[in-house]
Amino acid sequence: MATRKPAAKAKPPASKAGANVSKEELLQYYRDMLLIRRFEEKAGQLYGMGLIGGFCHLYIGQEAVVVGLEATAKEGDKRVTSYRDHGHMLACGMDPNGVMAELTGREGGYSKGKGGSMHMFSKEKHFYGGHGIVAAQVPIGAGLAFSDKYKGNDNVTFTYFGDGAANQGQVYEAYNMAEIWDLPCIFVIENNQYAMGTSTKRSTHSNSYWERGAAYGIEGEEVDGMDVLAVKAAGEKAVAHCRAGKGPYILEIKTYRYRGHSMSDPAKYRTRDEVQKMREERDAIEQVRQILLTGKHASEDDLKAIDKEIKEVVNASAEFAKESPEPALEELWTDIYSDVIPQEAS
Repeated sequence: MATRKPAAKAKPPASKAGANVSKEELLQYYRDMLLIRRFEEKAGQLYGMGLIGGFCHLYIGQEAVVVGLEATAKEGDKRVTSYRDHGHMLACGMDPNGVMAELTGREGGYSKGKGGSMHMFSKEKHFYGGHGIVAAQVPIGAGLAFSDKYKGNDNVTFTYFGDGAANQGQVYEAYNMAEIWDLPCIFVIENNQYAMGTSTKRSTHSNSYWERGAAYGIEGEEVDGMDVLAVKAAGEKAVAHCRAGKGPYILEIKTYRYRGHSMSDPAKYRTRDEVQKMREERDAIEQVRQILLTGKHASEDDLKAIDKEIKEVVNASAEFAKESPEPALEELWTDIYSDVIPQEAS
């Protein structure tokens, strides 16, 4: 009588997209995502203490999106995003001290304490904001890509926006121009399924945002945004498409935020059970953690040491922010006009 082979143990979902990922890469993704989460948790604490004012939109739950895509970027590539931007800053290499100091309105911040959460930039890291107006960054992203097209290099621009912004008219104007001019722009829709407090199921008839690009001849795909390796794989495909001069590409990355739209949002439009289910079954950081442990790439002690190290970095950023002075009154009159003439008339 034939015997049945025992069923193979199920692998963590993230492993499906990353069979050839090295131990070093996995550890880096784990570290990068954990830095964003611990940083945002600390930012939430400082907001509760009154040290961060104004709006504060946390990225907790969405870490795999930006970490996966940044893994496909090279020097010279650009990125622009919306107001949920702290994770993007950290993922592209901006200093946590400078980011936290800006959140608290201190002189040591990236905008000298004058911009806050939604208005930080880094020319060195090719990070062009942080934009508070819904979808305003999308045509800016197309413009950044136009600059590289004009210069004849192979850089790409990652233009991030949310599912709510995906219903704005300027998005489709940018799509049209990007396709006409074959711009190397990756339009990244971070679909966290709730435009502020409204479920996508209630706000739009068509829930497949990436397919809207077909009207302009733009290729794209939907990606599991709770799987950093799936995001990286899709990002590599999109980047190769753009670098080859084939025009723009759309990635609709299905993700989920654990907190409210902003720190002032009690998030009563969804149940605690829904959020808890996502945390327990789909958390992107936990998926990579399980791959590292089951593949014997790291021990529990190794991962605890990484967490300890990350917490020290984040705590140091909070202390730096607290100790940094508030900007001087004279700073009100600086950084209004550029003192550099980009192109003089001949």
